[in-house]
Amino acid sequence: MTRIADTVAINQAGHLEIGGVDSLKLVKEFGTPVIAYDVKRIKTTIKHFKQAFETAGLPYRVTYASKAFSALAMYRLVADAGLGCDVVSGGELYAALKGGMPPERIEFHGNNKLPAELAMAVDAQIGCIVVDNFQEIQFLDQILQEKKTEISVVLRVAPGIEAETHRYISTGQQNSKFGFDVLSGQADRALQELLNNPRMKVRGVHCHIGSQIFAVNGFLMAVDKMVELLQKWQQQFDFTAEILNLGGGFGTKYTEADQPLPPEEFTTKIITEVKQRIKNAQLPLPEIWIEPGRAIAGEAATTLYTVGSRKDVEGVCHFVAVDGGMGDNIRPALYQAKYEAFLASRPQALDEQIVTVVGKYCESGDILVKGAALPITHPGDILAIPSTGAYGYTMASNYNRNPRPAVVFCEDGKAQLIIRRETYADMLNCDLT
Repeated sequence: MTRIADTVAINQAGHLEIGGVDSLKLVKEFGTPVIAYDVKRIKTTIKHFKQAFETAGLPYRVTYASKAFSALAMYRLVADAGLGCDVVSGGELYAALKGGMPPERIEFHGNNKLPAELAMAVDAQIGCIVVDNFQEIQFLDQILQEKKTEISVVLRVAPGIEAETHRYISTGQQNSKFGFDVLSGQADRALQELLNNPRMKVRGVHCHIGSQIFAVNGFLMAVDKMVELLQKWQQQFDFTAEILNLGGGFGTKYTEADQPLPPEEFTTKIITEVKQRIKNAQLPLPEIWIEPGRAIAGEAATTLYTVGSRKDVEGVCHFVAVDGGMGDNIRPALYQAKYEAFLASRPQALDEQIVTVVGKYCESGDILVKGAALPITHPGDILAIPSTGAYGYTMASNYNRNPRPAVVFCEDGKAQLIIRRETYADMLNCDLT
């Protein structure tokens, strides 16, 4: 077996192989589009994220950001690996619990948690709720009073840091919709309100500066801001944080142009900065929490499509259409995200043309890959797009009444269907006549 890229392996038959399974065999068994995960790659990435903490001997938690890919099998996998998970809706919470995630390892995020969702979290006795705004404090307080119970909370703040990322996924700046603003004093007022509430145990503080971040500098700046805040809070409010949650956003490799830091290098630099800043501030060392999602799931999956029609206007454009598109991967349309593509049956074939890979949806923006260098394609060829494991299926839609794809886990040469392909009947289940 040879490997032509970090996420692409080729077997002795010259075909793309995923988790030891021939991609053409996957297509024959499960059809297309199909999203295929290399399970061993997920496990290896998790191990690397944990490695730096284990080496340092620090209290920590790696929490899987389940919005990247939410599925019963995924929750089971990360739970078995010792991770927690964060959820941002009642649906994700329901799935996490059904998938076997221990409630005490679940944290609930979101800028507009509905009262029913908060009540569901309280009933499930989850580990903590990451409080995001003053209205949420009121909702939660009312629920806790009615149920005569209490819950642990973590305070999410916007530290005023802008990461080098797409504006839609930048979240740590002052004008973000997420968290209590630090610079205006909102965060101070929120902490006081929480500390005065006997039904809420304030365990720590949280920030998240964005997604798809390649440089560690933003995280180090966040550490500095957060420790500075914790030092102030200890002096002013006699509050000592048990948890310092620095969020996620670690970058993933989508194309050869992307060069993310290895997980253990990223976390080692964060740990070093936390230890030094905490020591300088003369504070007790809190548990360090991080929330990788994309970085765990993203590079582990490849989506397989069947080539259909094409359009050639010489000197103008060459379009190759596949049987999926923005319905199973909206990231190129939404974020102008870049991917690479190749033929699953001959990934090492010489490039013969530059094409635009498009989908079957009735939108001009339904483009998966611009400027794809491919050999000449024919109807029925299987096209592979790697690094589609995050924010593909979870953002999928039934636009144009197209079913969402099947998802499989591949490991040690065996494939397991974990999400079956939707049928036309499935899409009408909620329709009433």
